Amino acid sequence: MEPSAQAQHIGALSGGDAMSRSRKKAKSRAWARNQNRDQHVRKARMQGYRARSVFKLNEIDCKHRLINPSYWIADLGAAPGGWCEYISAKSSDRGRIVGVDILEMQPIQGVRIVRGDFTNPAVQKKIIDCFDGCLLDLVLSDMSPNISGIAIVDQANAESIQVSILEFCGKALKSGGSVLTKLFEGSSSPDVREMYAEKFARIYMIKPGASRSESREVYLLAKGYMT
Repeated sequence: MEPSAQAQHIGALSGGDAMSRSRKKAKSRAWARNQNRDQHVRKARMQGYRARSVFKLNEIDCKHRLINPSYWIADLGAAPGGWCEYISAKSSDRGRIVGVDILEMQPIQGVRIVRGDFTNPAVQKKIIDCFDGCLLDLVLSDMSPNISGIAIVDQANAESIQVSILEFCGKALKSGGSVLTKLFEGSSSPDVREMYAEKFARIYMIKPGASRSESREVYLLAKGYMT
């Protein structure tokens, strides 16, 4: 007996689901292999850091003298907390650090944690309250948008994050302060750079050595905030 059209349709869907699961598993295995081979991942584990991204921040900090022990700093999109760990190790009693993320973050000594979406005005108020209403020296962001695979959507989401960071700076960053934020090279990168150039005296585009060679990520460092 020939299978019914409905049965054929269900079978096709089941096969498609199986293929999708297979592709996801293959990607997961490939990611795990890359992690195990990555020298910066191994180095982070050996030194007790939560993420390899700490070496990107370290490189930028050493070259551009980004972090002062007395700085008041907000780390947006901080989970799992590698950057906060690095900053905390450099911070003095006069410094203050707040890590912000939608995801839960395990406690870090010397770091205040705010859980929530930093683009939400109520969450921004919580961040500012952690600094007793005082203005910040530095805003950091290692955030990435959720990738859909549709270039125009992904670019719009990435640009939206940068607009939100600049709006937050308008509320929380002191005159002369700095921002370090992650971008992805693409058609929106010049527009984002121009947005920051309108508000900051100096702009640097940085590709840290700890970034994977195949990654399109770059970091924009903006110094000298003009209020």
